[in-house]
Amino acid sequence: MSKIERIEFDTRIHHAVKHNGVAYLTGQVGTPGGSAKTQTIEIIDKIEKLLAQVGSDKTKILSAILWLDDLRHFDEVNEVWDSWLSKAHAPARSTGQARMTQPGMLVEIIITAATD
Repeated sequence: MSKIERIEFDTRIHHAVKHNGVAYLTGQVGTPGGSAKTQTIEIIDKIEKLLAQVGSDKTKILSAILWLDDLRHFDEVNEVWDSWLSKAHAPARSTGQARMTQPGMLVEIIITAATD
């Protein structure tokens, strides 16, 4: 069996788990109260740091799930997303609307990426 590597334990979760050349990142969120754009920029920074820790980068993202507290933020989030990732490395992606765990939290992004 391949080794399972767990990274950045926090309360009850690890922020990333790596197994068989794939990294699974837990949902990353920004600081509540900022705009959707500001939160998305903060989230992307967290994602890049976690990807580096698992030996990956944004060009190896396989799939992304974005949760927005309100789909009216869709264009604002996409503005940041589109400036971050080139079309050549765009992953499979889904976006949905969901109630967030804290008031003022507008965006959550979940990433799966290759590490090989």
